[in-house]
Amino acid sequence: MKFLITGSNGQLAREIIRILAAANHEVVAPPEESLDISEPNAIHEAITQNKPEAIVNCAAYNFVDKAEEDFDAACRVNAIGARNLAVECEEHNALLVHFSTDYVFDGSKEDFYTEEDEPNPLNNYGKSKLLGERFVMEEANNFLLLRLSWVFGEGRQNFFYNLLKWAEKNQVLKVVCDETSVPTYTEDIGKVTMLAVAKRLRGIFHLTNSGYATRYEVARYFFEKLGEDKLILPVTSNYFPTVAKRPPFSAMSNRRISEALNLSIPNWRNGIDRFIENTLWRIR
Repeated sequence: MKFLITGSNGQLAREIIRILAAANHEVVAPPEESLDISEPNAIHEAITQNKPEAIVNCAAYNFVDKAEEDFDAACRVNAIGARNLAVECEEHNALLVHFSTDYVFDGSKEDFYTEEDEPNPLNNYGKSKLLGERFVMEEANNFLLLRLSWVFGEGRQNFFYNLLKWAEKNQVLKVVCDETSVPTYTEDIGKVTMLAVAKRLRGIFHLTNSGYATRYEVARYFFEKLGEDKLILPVTSNYFPTVAKRPPFSAMSNRRISEALNLSIPNWRNGIDRFIENTLWRIR
């Protein structure tokens, strides 16, 4: 197949490009500055010139706290951009693969979120992503919408890179223990996404590693696997006041996509193990 990738500079896009290239698919991945998905003409030109069979939308505004002050900026990418892609995909009969987030949920369920649960975002970032979901469903018939959580991979926009930077100057690290979700490795996202495309899955699915953990548990496991002698102390989220509210428990069940593809998605600990072995040296 021929794929067009948006948001090509991001950690998820880089992994998907690698997986597609290894499988000998044709990949077009314009620099982000030359393909602004909030501009309909830019998308129309890219699709018309390249004629992809599928578009994988990795472009996203991920600044959760900044979105509280600039909702328009978040919506331009996460909502309007998604709508623009959906309209063009429908016009050109191309598959749209779009990624959303666990932050469309408010964390009040006290159980794993499934695809049947009603979203209710607490912050503007989640609201902008939910708008994007709705635009995709309204404008496109041929779409695969995948909700992700706590994504990590090669790059500097993830929790582990921040932990390493903090650890350079601190022996004791305080990490939030009252936010729970599922750390999800870009390698697993990419592999499952491409399998879902090959199997012609359509609709909304939750794509996460298996299990769940607090930020504190994740940080402890990470440094233990690194063999670094750091003291990780649990604190509540009130210790680090943020502009945007976060859901206390936003872990999503990956059962539906696992059963649809007849596979078992690795546990988040396994994902961290492979991240440390395969990727970490490139971001340190």
